Amino acid sequence: MADLLMIESWLQSTGLMLPPLLHEGGHRYVLVTRDPDLYRLPGGEPHPVLALAAEVVVAETNDAAALLAAARAVAARRRIDGVLTTCDYYLPAVALVAEDLGLPGAPADVLRTATRKHLVRQVLAAAGVPDVPFAVAATWDQAHKAAADLGYPLVVKPVDMNSGTGVRKVADEAGLAVAFAEATAPERNTRDQPLERLALLERVLEGPEYSVESVTRDGVTRVLGITAKSVAEPGVEGGSGFVESGHLFPAPLAPDERDAIERHVVRVLRAVGLTHGISHTEVRVTAGGPRLIELNPRQGGGYIFELVRLVTGFNPLQVLVDLALGREPVPGPAVAASAAVTFLLPASDGVVREVRGAQRLADDDRVLSHETPSAGRVVRPGDNNERIGHVLVGDPTGQQAKTWSDALASSLDIVVVGVTVAAKTDA
Repeated sequence: MADLLMIESWLQSTGLMLPPLLHEGGHRYVLVTRDPDLYRLPGGEPHPVLALAAEVVVAETNDAAALLAAARAVAARRRIDGVLTTCDYYLPAVALVAEDLGLPGAPADVLRTATRKHLVRQVLAAAGVPDVPFAVAATWDQAHKAAADLGYPLVVKPVDMNSGTGVRKVADEAGLAVAFAEATAPERNTRDQPLERLALLERVLEGPEYSVESVTRDGVTRVLGITAKSVAEPGVEGGSGFVESGHLFPAPLAPDERDAIERHVVRVLRAVGLTHGISHTEVRVTAGGPRLIELNPRQGGGYIFELVRLVTGFNPLQVLVDLALGREPVPGPAVAASAAVTFLLPASDGVVREVRGAQRLADDDRVLSHETPSAGRVVRPGDNNERIGHVLVGDPTGQQAKTWSDALASSLDIVVVGVTVAAKTDA
């Protein structure tokens, strides 16, 4: 049994799954949060993060000094073996606390770089790692000039948001104006942390998209596998947003393609200085070779962690725990040759009236997990936070998982009554 500090958490996906995993493994954790009321389920009952905590400590997790004081106070009265989180926004904080308490973790300054998209680009440029042409803009004049230098089309994104929030593909100056405003207008994220309000402009990368799931310990990186990603670009005013519409693991790649992707990702991680931790690195394979889309020093979301577990036996959430405790991750049994998830995406703004065909998912043995939207749910196309359900399947012996999940998702009829709805945010 181990005792851990959990510094905040996501509410969905990994946030729901990590607390029971810790509990079932015989571990205890102290939740450190600035707002316990955040951790409530839609019906008002406590979220698993709150319900399964051995202790809840209220502290200002957005202030380094206050957080360190709270962590030291907990460590003074009970043994702490590791520090972790599932929430991107607190990865640098976890590293800072682990460093202060002498526990396993990556250097705090490395995590701050790794969670800022523009700093990652700058580090790669300094290390000579092949990368996409880019520029950083704090003002409209800087953005306008950078776009003229880079040329259209461009991808514009905030430097410090997650889940594809504010990421737009733009084709002209009018689209750039809308995308720049969207990237730089928000002053704080959903956890009330101040944003840098900088826009990263990148030349568009052409080619198939993949993510690489890796574990780095003592500076040595082990690739668990590569995920093939389907990306939809629903039209929105001023450009297109990028929404991941499905994942397939393992990606169907030739050995030389796989080797090239893995080598590139290892170079990226080495350049950033990531010596410890799990990572989810997104790349596109262009005519010039693999190029980084984004580096995420955490487990993959969007059920990628579950696809990896089914096929390799490595549960990325268990790997997260093992690394926090300084242990070598060990795989469990693999149960599928391929696994895939297809997401349900709203075609337009509106309110869900009904979902037809959902019973077929419950009756199909190939379906390992599924979710469909309930009647009355408000939906809108946008970023990855706006996905309204999923179908996850595993093929025990072959490579049909993606074909099956796509077909099953397509068999559903989601009836949406069109109305104008306000944008939503993820906590």
